[in-house]
Amino acid sequence: MADLKDFAEQLVNLTVKEVNELATILKDEYGIEPAAAAVAMAGPAGGGDDAAEEQTEFDVILKAAGGSKLAVVKLVKELTGAGLKDAKELVDNAPSPIKEGIAKDEAEAIKSQLEEAGAEVELK
Repeated sequence: MADLKDFAEQLVNLTVKEVNELATILKDEYGIEPAAAAVAMAGPAGGGDDAAEEQTEFDVILKAAGGSKLAVVKLVKELTGAGLKDAKELVDNAPSPIKEGIAKDEAEAIKSQLEEAGAEVELK
């Protein structure tokens, strides 16, 4: 059981670069396509008709950290699975996307969590 907790801790502390490398290894060596990588790679389809359709994918954009920057950094780390350094860079470089191409319910939940931590957030 302790081994699984250590493994989970290692996964949570991966940087964005390490997550991308892991996704590549899983795909190339084991034929597993990680869902998060698939969502990140899937962009909106081009075409003028898209504006008329109801938006189904949303981006959560951190506009500002607010007064409680440390709490926001910790939450961004938790939400993105990024390492502490990467999460801090996302917060320091606001406005920056936290999650992209996600469902409306998930986007609104993330927005409310970040706002509770004191951040200014926008959905696009």
